[in-house]
Amino acid sequence: MEAEIVNRVANSGLITLDLEDYYHPGERIVYDLKDNLFMGLILKEKDFRAFLKEHDWSQYAGKNVAITCTEEAIIPTWAYMLLTLQLQPYAHAIVFGSLTDLEEKLYFDAIARINPEVYRDARVVVKGCSKVPVPTAAYVELTRVLRPVVQSLLFGEPCSTVPLYKRPKG
Repeated sequence: MEAEIVNRVANSGLITLDLEDYYHPGERIVYDLKDNLFMGLILKEKDFRAFLKEHDWSQYAGKNVAITCTEEAIIPTWAYMLLTLQLQPYAHAIVFGSLTDLEEKLYFDAIARINPEVYRDARVVVKGCSKVPVPTAAYVELTRVLRPVVQSLLFGEPCSTVPLYKRPKG
């Protein structure tokens, strides 16, 4: 007589949370203010304002934009603010910084929409492998959000997890 095969993972009560599910699929681009510099050195307010007025901002519709300046130039803060004002009606997300900063913001925004109460007293496995890049900062933020409510937090796959946190008894 054959022994019945029991799926202990399915019966474990673990909830798997996959950060890949929170990946925003929109295009990611960098807007580099170096292209607006006079002689690669300074930003002329009059020329910059004329550019802002004439540029076709609709090309950024639905895109995720990281604003930066890769030249060694002093860019006044108001320039980044003006640029943001032009992008905001069109772009999905806008950050100051790199594509890494942009990716982190997209994940942070998605994690902020998670209702932690869904995971109250649960045993949660945060999936470790994904087909899309998930920044380490997203795992840190998710841990910060879940720790106050979960019974336990694990990392990896349900069949092979790394225990991270278990709520103390009492």
